Amino acid sequence: MINRVIDILIFLLWLAIVIIYPMLISMYVTMPLFIGFSGLMFIIGLEEDNYWKVVFSLIYMINLEINLSLPILLIVIAITIFYFLIRTRLNFLKLCPVCIKISTVLFINLIYFLLLFAYDMINAQSSVNYDSFILFSLLYDIIAAVLI
Repeated sequence: MINRVIDILIFLLWLAIVIIYPMLISMYVTMPLFIGFSGLMFIIGLEEDNYWKVVFSLIYMINLEINLSLPILLIVIAITIFYFLIRTRLNFLKLCPVCIKISTVLFINLIYFLLLFAYDMINAQSSVNYDSFILFSLLYDIIAAVLI
């Protein structure tokens, strides 16, 4: 009984983080985006058949794009491109799971920012300022991926 209550509380805590954190990013622009980490959780959820990780990462990604006024589902497109084109070619890193996590986060962020840059070029607008905050966000993303 107590274990069930603890599981429900942990579930509600993660749901609150997934819903509230993107709102905080829209107010405090120096907070990391965790785009690659959410993509990593999405891929891990797909590979382990853990659908709660998939649902939480999708909620986080859509909430992040809505709160930052970014093109909707561009993160999902970047993850899909990575998963089908690059993830299968990372088999040589099987002996180093941390290397797989770091490369996954780096590639997802790279693909996302390239897609966002192309979107900005096509629409002649500027969605994101490409400055040092992006590098700090990438660093925090890698640290979060290594810690799981």
